[in-house]
Amino acid sequence: MTGSPDTHVIEAIGKCRIIVRDGVVVEVGPPLIRECPLARRFARPVHPITPEAVKENIEHRIRAFGMCSADRQVLSSGEYVGFGASELISFGLSGGLFDAAVIACEGAGTVIAPTPELVQGIGGRMSGLVRTTPIPGVIAAIELNGGIVPFRETAALDQAGGVRVAYASGFSKVAVTVALPGDARNIREDYPDTFIIAVHTTGITREEAAEFAATCDIVTACASRAVREVAGPRALLQAGSSIPVFAMTGRAKNLILDKIRLTEGQVLVTGARLPFSGDSAPDPLV
Repeated sequence: MTGSPDTHVIEAIGKCRIIVRDGVVVEVGPPLIRECPLARRFARPVHPITPEAVKENIEHRIRAFGMCSADRQVLSSGEYVGFGASELISFGLSGGLFDAAVIACEGAGTVIAPTPELVQGIGGRMSGLVRTTPIPGVIAAIELNGGIVPFRETAALDQAGGVRVAYASGFSKVAVTVALPGDARNIREDYPDTFIIAVHTTGITREEAAEFAATCDIVTACASRAVREVAGPRALLQAGSSIPVFAMTGRAKNLILDKIRLTEGQVLVTGARLPFSGDSAPDPLV
């Protein structure tokens, strides 16, 4: 491992820039939004979104499951969001649509996860990772549970590189989360069968939203006005109304419909011109 300082940079909860160093939250920048329906439902709710409330939430995650520490719990079987990226990927893994997912984890960087429990344990609990450094305990836990850490010496975030390693490792039905349109474009060109999910879209430009819409299977809207206005009208299906998830391809539409079909509980299905807005949404959309 490198001798780099233990530093993790995350953009989360209103796209605040959060820096965690040696297990301590040392910086929380100003949020881009004031309110988020999802943040109200966190185990440690954030309402309204302020740097102080965000700091308390991240500190709760550090205590609860070891976020940004060697004690990081990497397995989970619970759902956190009905149509979140990790939930959809986990469902696809359970049903054989995927055999591996390329995701991101603090302390490890890009990760190849072959099981729903690993995807949920990592991605269901943390999003918006911008930069991280290796934590040997986290990497060991991921590998112990069947995961692959392609860039274990640096904990680099390289989703296109992770997809390359996944296919080279023998996986053939790969899903990947991407936060950069360039990654989505490169993956689609080099590995056209990859199932691509755009995440962490708050604050992106209309041009970036258009590139995601053209290259991804699913685009999550987060608090993005551009995604709603650009990807929404092109989508085949929208899941959720407060924070929509847009299926841009037939196989993405089928994945979401299959999850609805096999999930217990009541569901409302209706026809509408997309994007459809519910009673609540992030405020403001950016």
